[in-house]
Amino acid sequence: MSRLKIFISSVQSEFASERQMLFNYITSDPLLGQFFEVFLFENLPAKDKSATEAYLDEVRQSDIYLGIFGKEYGFEDREGISPTEHEYDLASSERKTRLIFISNHKTEERHPKEHSLIKKAENAVVRKMFSDASELKTAIYSALITLLKEKEFIRTGPFDASICKEAVINDIDNERIKWFVEAARRKRGFPLSSDEHIEKILTHLHLIKNGKLTNAAILLFGKNPQRFFISSEIRCALFHGNEIQKPIPSYQVYKGDVFQLVDQAIDFVLSRIDVYVGDRSQSVDVDVKYEIPRMAVTEAIVNAVAHRDYTSTGSVQVMIFRNRIEIRNPGRLPHQLTLADLKKDHESFPANPLIAEPLFYAGYIERLGTGIPDMVKNCIGAGLKEPEFMQETSFRAILWRKTRVVDQVTDQVTDQVTDQVQRLIIVMNKELTRQELMQILEMKHNQTFRENYINPALGRQLIEMTIPDNRNDPNQKYRLTAKGKQLQKQLKEKK
Repeated sequence: MSRLKIFISSVQSEFASERQMLFNYITSDPLLGQFFEVFLFENLPAKDKSATEAYLDEVRQSDIYLGIFGKEYGFEDREGISPTEHEYDLASSERKTRLIFISNHKTEERHPKEHSLIKKAENAVVRKMFSDASELKTAIYSALITLLKEKEFIRTGPFDASICKEAVINDIDNERIKWFVEAARRKRGFPLSSDEHIEKILTHLHLIKNGKLTNAAILLFGKNPQRFFISSEIRCALFHGNEIQKPIPSYQVYKGDVFQLVDQAIDFVLSRIDVYVGDRSQSVDVDVKYEIPRMAVTEAIVNAVAHRDYTSTGSVQVMIFRNRIEIRNPGRLPHQLTLADLKKDHESFPANPLIAEPLFYAGYIERLGTGIPDMVKNCIGAGLKEPEFMQETSFRAILWRKTRVVDQVTDQVTDQVTDQVQRLIIVMNKELTRQELMQILEMKHNQTFRENYINPALGRQLIEMTIPDNRNDPNQKYRLTAKGKQLQKQLKEKK
């Protein structure tokens, strides 16, 4: 990052010592020196141009005009205008950031033209009075720090509350906003309707700051969040054994907004761990139990996405091993909490509060601060080892699987179809819509379900559409073919 250039403007003779003090102070300060460089006219080497041309060139090349106005007006040119006023006027016309500091003198003590210059500046910008060099230094430090905060060079609040500088309202996906509002109204009684203006909804969620979109707005509802935050993705991998080793049977990199990332990662896990499907001959609402409770999988993935460090170049990783699932995120545990605290009901300290709140509204987070204790209880209740949590270079959550994994089908059948298709076939005892099938298998992401379940089953002629001439018909349902019924019989016999 290039440093911002400050042009110090004043009557040189009146503020000679103050000018040099500020130059030394700003350039040597450990913080200010990282962001600013200072120009003093007296430090300018000899040039083949007039002094007027030289200092005005420097104003043009500067980012910040720092004016120190006192009693004296200074040298006047043929037009009766001082260099300081010329510098101020040029900085104003070129819309430079102007920081004005005025000595604490009485009006009658000032040169009349200096008084007029001060009045001109006061009508345009906020100025700060000072009595001595110490007050001047303090005032300038405060102004520069405020400027850095406003320009988001330094951040004192959460990352998600910072302004996404290049983003505009057209980068927001209106359909995703509507989806969220409808889900939030069902789950939490969200007070606004999906017909409200997009900016009103974003403002209600504190996702607009000073008329600009925050990072959270893009991450939650952006058309392409990865254009702004390239590492805001989830990498999912399935391994044969208990270690990271090749070949990798399945590897996916998911992109999209926060909700889409969570849904895709959850579906990746659920489609690759063991599942028990009860008898559903009488009702669509059947008993579906995954070897790891769905709530635990969801909580671990949501936490990774909601609490990660989005300034890191690392990505959230979900890795499925034979004996466990690991979820890693580039983030750190809040300093208010220890690893032991996580397993108890605790106060919530979200790293990205503006992301966490919409996740709560949409039902992805049940109760703030209780998710991990509930995760632990659910895993123990399912007969699993207690989840583990580790803080290393990244934060790691481990969900343990059953110690013995039972194959569902014969080798011959396994060679024919994927685990996902097997699960689809075994639950189909009548004609069902895609949404009913997704509900039974607790899947949320439509594209993942189509690609991993519906399309492969259709391709192998294990299922067929009830309305084959219009696959997008809203009344479309799916049923087993004769081939599918035979496979289902084999699967049930193996169970």
